[in-house]
Amino acid sequence: MKTLRALLRDRRFSLGAGIMAVLVGLALLSFFAPYDPTEWRVVPRDLPPSLEFWLGTSSLGQDVFWVLTAAIRNSLLLAIVAASISRVIALTVGLVSGYSGGFIDRLFMFVNDGFLVLPLLLIFVLLAMILKDQLTLFTMAVLFGLMGWAFDARLIRSQILSLREREFTYTAILSGNPKLKLIFNEYFLFVIPLAMATLIGNMIWVTGLEVTLAYLGLTDVTVPTLGTMLHFALSYQAILLGLYWWIFAPIAAAVALFSGLYLLSVSVSEYLDPRARMQRVGAR
Repeated sequence: MKTLRALLRDRRFSLGAGIMAVLVGLALLSFFAPYDPTEWRVVPRDLPPSLEFWLGTSSLGQDVFWVLTAAIRNSLLLAIVAASISRVIALTVGLVSGYSGGFIDRLFMFVNDGFLVLPLLLIFVLLAMILKDQLTLFTMAVLFGLMGWAFDARLIRSQILSLREREFTYTAILSGNPKLKLIFNEYFLFVIPLAMATLIGNMIWVTGLEVTLAYLGLTDVTVPTLGTMLHFALSYQAILLGLYWWIFAPIAAAVALFSGLYLLSVSVSEYLDPRARMQRVGAR
C-alpha cells in the first residue's frame, strides 16, 4: 500500500492507470455485447455514430463499438500472456546465469545475445506466412513470449551480479543454504519489481508487433484485435469512403493503450531507480 500511494503521487502513473482502467473496463464490457463480434452483416452498413450505434457501423455490417471492445480484450490478453511467458524465461535465465557465473553464465549469455541480434520482425513475418491459418491468439502469445525475453534477461542478470556481492549472500553461503534456495528465496524478491517494470515494456512491444502483423494480413483476421480492425478498415478504403469512425476507433484505442502502458512503465521504472529515489528523499 505504501508503494502504491507513492506511485499515485506521480501524475504519470495516475494518468496511465486511469487510461488502462478505461481500457480494461471496455474489455470487460465485451462479454455483454449484443452481437457476436466475429459475425458480419448483423447491423446496417456504413452508418455514422448515433445513439443506437455509438461509434457507427462498418462496411462489414458490424457495430464498431462492440467490435472494438472485443478487440481491446483480445489485444490485452495477447500482451499479458506473451509478456508473462517471456518474464518466466527472462527471470530463470537472469537468475541462474547471474549467480552461477563461469561456463553456465557464458552459455546462457551466448544464447541470449543470439536472440538480441536476430531480426525478430522479419522472423515473425516469415513464421506468420508459414503458419497463417494456425496463427491464433494463443500461438502468437507463445511465439512472442519465446522470442521476447533476451533484453530483459540481461537486465535481471546485471541485478543478480550486483546482489551476489552483498553481505547477505556471503552469510547465506556460509550458513550452508543451497544455491537454488538462495536464488529463488532471496534474489527473487529483489528482481520482481524489475520484472514487473519490464513486463509493461514487453506488453507494448507485443501489442505493436501484433498490430504490424495484422495490418499486413499475416494473422487470423477473423479474431477481433486492434490490428485486425485496422486491417479491415484500410482494406475496405474507410478513409476514401469517409468512414472515419471505423479507422479512428482502433487507432485511438491503440494510441491509448501504448500511452497508458508507456506512462506506467516510465513511472514504475523511475520509482525503482535508486538515484531517482534519493532525489525524492532529498527534495523532502
